[in-house]
Amino acid sequence: MASLLSTTLNITARVAPGPVGRVAFALFVRPLGRPRVRPGEAEVMARAVTGRLVVGGIPVTTYRWGDGDRPVLVVHGWSSRASRFAGFVEALVDQGLSVVSFDSPGHGDSGARATTILQQREIIRRLHAQHGDFAGVLAHSFGVVASFFALRDGIRADRIFGIGAIADFDFLAARFRANLGLNQAVEDAMRRHVQRRLFPAEPDVWPRFDAARHPEEVPSDILLVHDADDDTATPGQSRAIVAAYGERARLIETRGLGHRRILADAEIIATAAEFLSGTPAGSRDQLHAQAAAETSGASR
Repeated sequence: MASLLSTTLNITARVAPGPVGRVAFALFVRPLGRPRVRPGEAEVMARAVTGRLVVGGIPVTTYRWGDGDRPVLVVHGWSSRASRFAGFVEALVDQGLSVVSFDSPGHGDSGARATTILQQREIIRRLHAQHGDFAGVLAHSFGVVASFFALRDGIRADRIFGIGAIADFDFLAARFRANLGLNQAVEDAMRRHVQRRLFPAEPDVWPRFDAARHPEEVPSDILLVHDADDDTATPGQSRAIVAAYGERARLIETRGLGHRRILADAEIIATAAEFLSGTPAGSRDQLHAQAAAETSGASR
């Protein structure tokens, strides 16, 4: 069925780009399945204070650990859910931090079957309105580019810890096209549909989705972790962000952890907790030196 759909879209794109753009967009914003809470995550999730937001008529489930005072915001990736950060939540709470998170529309315990970056920005805005500036943001994959998009709209966070980052829309569109075997005409039709439906008054909106664009708009300290064996987001995505943000950003490149297993790695969890809690100057320098050394070693 997927092959038949791809062939149909490819053939039809040049003669009926409007309908093809709508269909491609519907596929683009729909996650692949809705994973359940894993047994090892259940205890942490049971301790969360659960809330509910309604965004565009869609019920969105939110989570809070701690008193909510200047919390760390956790933003999960595509076809994922907040519970995948259970190990990070425990480590952050142990550091005395509060944590807030949510399941995006179409994910976890939230409603709908699809999600857009605009909906995620609105959810982050609502949580910011409730809790004030964030002590930090912890994000994975698509959650990284969604977080940067939101942070450019007056939302502030002291630090950003990104894992397996996706940095720009072009990468997302190219991967979507490759995964489904779609041609350039289908992608072009989808882009025109996005422009008309979501940003009718803003021509050439695509640079706004680039996390490496205008780094002065996101004045946070940034630490990224990316695995060399990541089969979803290439390490070049994180490297582009680090190059744009200069001395404010560091990258640790790992090996053998992939795109999802990295979320359960004890060393990554400990590094995130130290960074997001604000390490003393000596420890921060040591961490940056480690990041530089590992990045240099991975590039050789």
